[in-house]
Amino acid sequence: MPASHATPALDHLRVAFDDPHAVASAGLLLPATLAERLGIGQAADQLIDLGDRPGAANPGAKLLTVVHAMVAGGDCIDDTDLLRCGSTASVLGHRVMAPSTVGTFLRAFTFGHTRQLDQLTEQVLAGAWAAGAGPGDGPMTIDADSTIVEVHGHAKQGASYGYTRTLGYHPLLATRAGSGEVLHARLRAGRANTARGMPRFVDELVGRVRRAGASGELTIRMDSGFWAATTRKRLRRHGVRYSITVRQTKPIRQAIQRIGEEGWTPICYPDSGVAEVAETAYKGDRLVVRRVRHLTTQGQLFPTWDYHAFVTDRVGTTVELDADHRRHAEVELAIRDLKAGAGLAHCPSGRFAANAAWLGAATLAHNLLRWIAAVGLGARELVVAKTLRRTLLVLPGRLTRSARRATLHLPRG
Repeated sequence: MPASHATPALDHLRVAFDDPHAVASAGLLLPATLAERLGIGQAADQLIDLGDRPGAANPGAKLLTVVHAMVAGGDCIDDTDLLRCGSTASVLGHRVMAPSTVGTFLRAFTFGHTRQLDQLTEQVLAGAWAAGAGPGDGPMTIDADSTIVEVHGHAKQGASYGYTRTLGYHPLLATRAGSGEVLHARLRAGRANTARGMPRFVDELVGRVRRAGASGELTIRMDSGFWAATTRKRLRRHGVRYSITVRQTKPIRQAIQRIGEEGWTPICYPDSGVAEVAETAYKGDRLVVRRVRHLTTQGQLFPTWDYHAFVTDRVGTTVELDADHRRHAEVELAIRDLKAGAGLAHCPSGRFAANAAWLGAATLAHNLLRWIAAVGLGARELVVAKTLRRTLLVLPGRLTRSARRATLHLPRG
């Protein structure tokens, strides 16, 4: 192909991979500094004890290698090699481990070791909240949900096809409304029912956030997959308010039918439809119902209402509670960012416990990014991982040393 006359300078550009001082992602200095201030490496060395298993040495450096690779955009074990080019390791504050070493480390995990990692993530959460990222004594709303994390290949322990017909795992997740921080996560087999293990998960979640420093009123929002008497009973025991979508069972439909026309209140809704809300009592809770009529051509020809209901024990007007419950959709944004921005696009190992450890590392990476935006940059609006990575983390740099002092040079402007 003949050379282009529009860009003749490119034909004479020489490329050489020969600069040992180059830093591929100089912006990783931000999460590395925060990780050091929170003591993640030291906490891992103290809490994660793999015994005499292969890969037991230096758990702090290995865990930080995984977390920083995820922050940089990696989503598999081999992506830890991103941190080994040039002088990138110099801005991380720890030795960068090889992918084979990281793989051995993750495969050494058992269920008990993942509980040690849970203790570490709780300790880091408490440190970040003490530094200014926490709710303090104010109220906090938690969104609980489950998601499917894909796997590639059939030799994945515990992976199976669930209701989405996607091969993978089915973890439980709890995120903080507004900030999108992951407060707790638990990996489950792919075929696990949505509500499986939820009462125990609630026990662990409430204990974690209380110990981390959340002393105000707690409210948890869930979809209909978690609507169960055992879950509501456990929430009442902990003094946690709840807002849970219900399924359209026969008793629920009968309760909705008992609402008179005078009980419905119009609410603001997009131009494509009209909506009204009402409430009635149901087994000691408030049953809040929203009905929607779409104003499309077909909808005007056959005018019918679509009904959506949830139970709650919260205080407030029907309109306020309905609007707040709809904000439960925020959890989907946090899960999307966890997958697309923090390495949870899929689980890479063939062992269940190793993938549980991978999930724990992904929550750490996700939360580091959220805390960088909230605490480090003072962002008042939600900043997703993609934005941070594009604007800060992947900046190229060059590391020089003079008079016993290292200087990280970044592009001007």
